This record gives sequence, C-alpha cells and structure tokens, in this order.
Amino acid sequence: MRRPRRPRFRPSDIAQQVVGGFLLAGPFVVTEEVWWLAATMAIWQTLAIVGLVGLIGYGALYAADRERDPEAEREVAGVPLRFLSLMVVAFGSVALLAVLFDAPDTFDAGWGVSLRAVCIGAVFSVVGAATADSVF
Repeated sequence: MRRPRRPRFRPSDIAQQVVGGFLLAGPFVVTEEVWWLAATMAIWQTLAIVGLVGLIGYGALYAADRERDPEAEREVAGVPLRFLSLMVVAFGSVALLAVLFDAPDTFDAGWGVSLRAVCIGAVFSVVGAATADSVF
C-alpha cells in the first residue's frame, strides 16, 4: 500500500524549523565554554563546522526521510528551498539569540569570535530545526 506524499514546502514548515532551531540553540548561546572554543578556533575548523551543519541538515531532511525528494522541491540557484530555509534558521536563530542575550559583549567577543560561536551553536540548532520540520 502506497503512503500519501507529503505536501510541498510551506510557510508552516518554516515555522516548525524556527521552533526547533530556537529550542536547541538557546543553551549554546549562553554557555561560556562555547565562546572559549570559538575564540581559539582556526578558520579551517569554522569552515568544517559550516560544512558539518550542511551535511547534518541535508541528511536529516532528505536521507533520513525517504519520502522527501530534493529534486521535486522548488529551488533557489539549484538548491532546494527547504534546505536553504533550514540553513537560514539554523544559523539565524543562534545569531539572533546571541544578539538578544548580548552574548558577544558579555563574553567580550569581537565579530570573528561571535561568528564562530554562531557556527558552533548551529550544529545543535540544525538538529532541532530539521527534526521539527520532519516530525510535524
């Protein structure tokens, strides 16, 4: 028996991603150890983390959910819109919380350290965002 196909990407999917992304981003924005790690990271480590966030997100959206086909989704510059949204939510939720909580000033971090801390937090935020998008 064939299961019905999931509906295409909708605004409610973005809302689900946002809830999941913020849920797991919060604790990492206010954790001093994350900011210490960010202060000592090299550029190659930051780039590797950005790649890891992308791999986790893509895997959670498309490899873990066989019913979802990236080829069948709307694209922006050849990239599935759902995946782009997930990346914006994963990094954006961490960045927004960092600014709202005044974490960069609290941890005496400049722009470079702040960007690296956002990348660290995005590893966890993407898990929450992708899970919420896939489950609900």
